[in-house]
Amino acid sequence: MRFATYETAGAARAAVASDAGLHPLPDGTTVLDLIRAGLPAALDAGAAALTGPAVPVESVRLLPPLEAPTVRDFVAFEEHVEGVVASVGDGGGVVPEWYEAPTFYFTNPYALVGAHDDVPVPPGSRLLDFELEVAVVVGRDGASLSPAQAREHVFGYTILNDWSARDLQRREMKVNLGPAKGKDSATTLGPWLVTADELEPFRDADGFLPLDMRVSVNGVEVGQDLLSNMGWPFEELIAYASRGTQVRAGDVLGSGTCGNGGCLAELWGRRGATDPPPLRPGDVVEMTVEGIGTIRNRVVPGLDLPPVRPARPRPRPRLRKR
Repeated sequence: MRFATYETAGAARAAVASDAGLHPLPDGTTVLDLIRAGLPAALDAGAAALTGPAVPVESVRLLPPLEAPTVRDFVAFEEHVEGVVASVGDGGGVVPEWYEAPTFYFTNPYALVGAHDDVPVPPGSRLLDFELEVAVVVGRDGASLSPAQAREHVFGYTILNDWSARDLQRREMKVNLGPAKGKDSATTLGPWLVTADELEPFRDADGFLPLDMRVSVNGVEVGQDLLSNMGWPFEELIAYASRGTQVRAGDVLGSGTCGNGGCLAELWGRRGATDPPPLRPGDVVEMTVEGIGTIRNRVVPGLDLPPVRPARPRPRPRLRKR
């Protein structure tokens, strides 16, 4: 089943998506409510909604499928790391520590945008990039889960585009803290949240989902990969996120960017040049993941803000003057 959230007449409404359109759920119900109620109850509610009339998708604005309490983004594709280190980092290939455990950072849950929303260029950035990912949505609270337990905590999956200001990211990572402002301007989720049972037929013998992933800019394909090229399956990402702490229903965990052109920075690192060029206002980025759907966002001009003031020279006194 595919759950969606859309805006109509200035209000958000949860729905189930079908070939006929969006079938609204009872007024006041959110997708996060359904996730917290559990997958069986959510499927029952969705089945009931499907018996009702449908709203054409093109007549409404799709919002992110859910208001995520937290968003973690992993870096689970070795090929992506290899290319990006040469572009954004200091070169030298994939560090040995990458292989030891899945690494993630927390990104901004307040910056989630819908499947067809415009995306402004972050203030001060001249190197805007996309990142093609799939995100898993946690369906049940848990702590210090094993991978086997974590499999039972999966509610579903959605497409994630981790918009990245590479010039801001480069500066931040020189300080060995981040990324932060390089990543928190926008994250696309959508077009809907596909429940785990829909994608189980794709699962391979090693527990991965070999879904075809593609991204194009202005109609020209830039990248293609299989989701099964992750270094760890999703249940291991959930287990690691819960290690010594909690994950809760509705938490979103991104796979990290796929390889083979899943972002521009990977290609810049491999080619030694900003080719293809950074995203500019007017560019349209389209991502399609097999079994999930398509998101399409247009880049627009961002805010023109004053430059950030640099730090003052370090003060020397250790005591206040009396």
